[in-house]
Amino acid sequence: MQGFECFCFNLDAISGRNWDEVTAKVLSIYPKFLRIQGLERSRFYRRVHYLMPLLQLICLYFNQLDFDELVIIDSFPVLLCQPVRNHQAKVLNEVANIGYCASKNMWFYGFKIYLAVTESGYILDYLVTPVSVHDIQVAEELLDAIPYSPVLADLGYLSKELKKRLEAKGIDFLTPIRKNMKGAAEHNNPAILAIRRTIETRISVLNALFNIEHPLARSLAGLQLEIERAILVYNLGFFIN
Repeated sequence: MQGFECFCFNLDAISGRNWDEVTAKVLSIYPKFLRIQGLERSRFYRRVHYLMPLLQLICLYFNQLDFDELVIIDSFPVLLCQPVRNHQAKVLNEVANIGYCASKNMWFYGFKIYLAVTESGYILDYLVTPVSVHDIQVAEELLDAIPYSPVLADLGYLSKELKKRLEAKGIDFLTPIRKNMKGAAEHNNPAILAIRRTIETRISVLNALFNIEHPLARSLAGLQLEIERAILVYNLGFFIN
């Protein structure tokens, strides 16, 4: 996965908030198989940091599989503080900044995560950017390593120039057009719009399971680790289900 390469620049179901509870639950469910003392949270995170290259290799292996279906792209906010503290926040202030999230009608301090997801729900890739980076600037890089077409996106990616560049790469890039534009009623197919909105469900699942919009990380390496683990566990669940 590309991940943090775009910085123009969870496995957190156990996100540290309920580590003891999760450990106790696992030991109670599998008492015959787990006769060992659970790792302390800090030691667990150190070990997972060492495993980052392995996590990425596993993701790359899965991405070699042929999904043979369309792709949907979208983004969601990552908040590093409560909105009331936007102008006082100092966490990762060398790269994070303040921006507006229209879907949540709020200003926030942090980053945006862009996802490329298959229609059936597998996460192919992600990118992280400062909030100030426009969607159109990210789409082409996000799709560089994804050999699937067509690609669905929302109005935020509407751009004739972007569409032409992606078509030159063999990608049929489909976005709705504004209601006041000529031919909007015919172009904005409700069935296609419904498919595009399925990515919102995937984002909701990621956030419900891993609280990915509110990470505990206080470094870029820690943030990358939280994202990589969350996506890997989510994708493993995709194959199991």
